[in-house]
Amino acid sequence: MDVLIHVFVGLHIVGIGALLGGFFSQLKAMGAGEARMLPAMLHGALTMLVTGVALVGLNQADDNSVNTVKIGVKLALLVVILGLVYVKRDEEKVESAAFGAVGALTTANIFIAVLWT
Repeated sequence: MDVLIHVFVGLHIVGIGALLGGFFSQLKAMGAGEARMLPAMLHGALTMLVTGVALVGLNQADDNSVNTVKIGVKLALLVVILGLVYVKRDEEKVESAAFGAVGALTTANIFIAVLWT
């Protein structure tokens, strides 16, 4: 079971990388007001959602303790991220505030995962 959990943790990190990498690749365009939500950002957020849910299930099945408040906060942030990316995915230009919110919420999600013990 530990190997499976570690595989899903790795896939979760790949999803974070896709979401944050898509954000960072558009920073220069954001400054010019021409940023767009890339497909990689949507796929990364969906990967985070699926693997995160799987990780909670696998950890509970393995009788590991799960901090449900922490998971709830992370899920709420991810739902907001997914909503922004999904709604704005077809627009040629995304407002800097909405685009910046995706990056800020993703970064907050990472820090919650790492620092909240």
